[in-house]
Amino acid sequence: MKKKIMASLLTVAMTASMLVGCGGSNNGKEAAGGAAAPSGDTQEASQAGDKNEPTDTGSEAASGDAVTIKLFSNLPDRKNGQGLVEQMIIDEYMAANTNVTIEVEALDEEAYKTKFKAYAMDGMPDVVSIWGQPSFLDEVLDAGVLAELNEDDYIDYGFIAGSLDGFKKDGKLYGLPRNTDIMLFYYNQKMFEDNGWKVPTTYDELLTLGENIKAAGITPIAMDGGDGWPMACFLTDIMVKVAGTSYADIISNAVATGDFTAPEIQEATQILVNFADAGMFQVGYDSQDYGTTMNLFTNGQAAMYCMGSWDCSMALNEDIAPEIRDNIRAFTMPVVDGGKGGANDIAAWNGGGYAVSANSAVQAEAIKFLNYMYQPDKLSKYGWENGVGMSAQDQTPYLTGNETDLQKQVMDIMKNASSISGTPINDCGPSAFKTAIESEIQGVSNGSTSVDDFLAAIGAACE
Repeated sequence: MKKKIMASLLTVAMTASMLVGCGGSNNGKEAAGGAAAPSGDTQEASQAGDKNEPTDTGSEAASGDAVTIKLFSNLPDRKNGQGLVEQMIIDEYMAANTNVTIEVEALDEEAYKTKFKAYAMDGMPDVVSIWGQPSFLDEVLDAGVLAELNEDDYIDYGFIAGSLDGFKKDGKLYGLPRNTDIMLFYYNQKMFEDNGWKVPTTYDELLTLGENIKAAGITPIAMDGGDGWPMACFLTDIMVKVAGTSYADIISNAVATGDFTAPEIQEATQILVNFADAGMFQVGYDSQDYGTTMNLFTNGQAAMYCMGSWDCSMALNEDIAPEIRDNIRAFTMPVVDGGKGGANDIAAWNGGGYAVSANSAVQAEAIKFLNYMYQPDKLSKYGWENGVGMSAQDQTPYLTGNETDLQKQVMDIMKNASSISGTPINDCGPSAFKTAIESEIQGVSNGSTSVDDFLAAIGAACE
């Protein structure tokens, strides 16, 4: 039985044969979570624009005093994916507003969050990447470093029902979400077909598939274990299949009490341990980073790659060999025997976004730029056209019928979803909990820490 249906999420007609709708949210909790973009080199971008009414196309150059807006981003790759989309909008804004310069500082996920904390103490850049989740946003809002936004400004921006909730405190809005994220197993369809491998529908079938892939001398699944958060999202994915729509309530109670001994949490954690012990991940997964892991898959050294829907842009990335790029497909976590989660109960949430500094010397101009970014025909449209996954805004007007097979597949996953998990486990508690689970999960997965000790450690971090 579907819980709450988000009727406005991707209710579209892609073609005459494919109507796209949306799955429901678990217990009505449409929480926002954080997920990262691929790592890459830090890049500085310059020269941007100022005028920004919601319906303004930015076609006329603005006049006025010179303004510099500093943007701090977690998207260092400016040639592909979300970083490309962000840079496209910046360049357009600058061309339309010649008196404004936008200076971009872009770091990968972990370096970004470390420097964000320093900026929060010493002075925040004007526009910043944020995540609408308790582990990140609660302390930021308590520190008063983000400017309040006028929610009425975004009535016509097409935000999906509930997607703004994770960016609010006491009814006030402090940021805007960028994505709707889904955890996926990307796979090489041609490799599967050439070897007679089938997409698994159960966890046991996934284990058997992994054994067959290893027998062919190929890594089954590329996993970014070094960063911590992807493994925590993977654990969330397992837990959704074990606990079903009770996932959010179970984790909420565990965080509130510091007691993670619920049988569903214990079972899901043990499955993760068994999964790694079976050799499903590459050798050294627990110390390898995002870029290294993705390269294993895009170079054909791994048959599958576990990551979020934001990496759908791989299907359009010309740096990836066409024989791999054109054959990237995806499926969600298979069902677990005896678990309460069905095939269409999926790990999904509204992902990262943007906010404006409360102490910005150019706050009005920064908010104008933010609003320009989120005009429906900017961030949402460009994101869809560049295959970066699904927006937190309605993308219906921008579907062409010529989307990649991977995009169509991910849309079908959302169309058929019975429930979505909401915030991943690592982002459900205070920052100390996030730090604990992301630093301890490598140890429990590789067997150097027991399941009991792992659960005790993350529970203690909630106190």
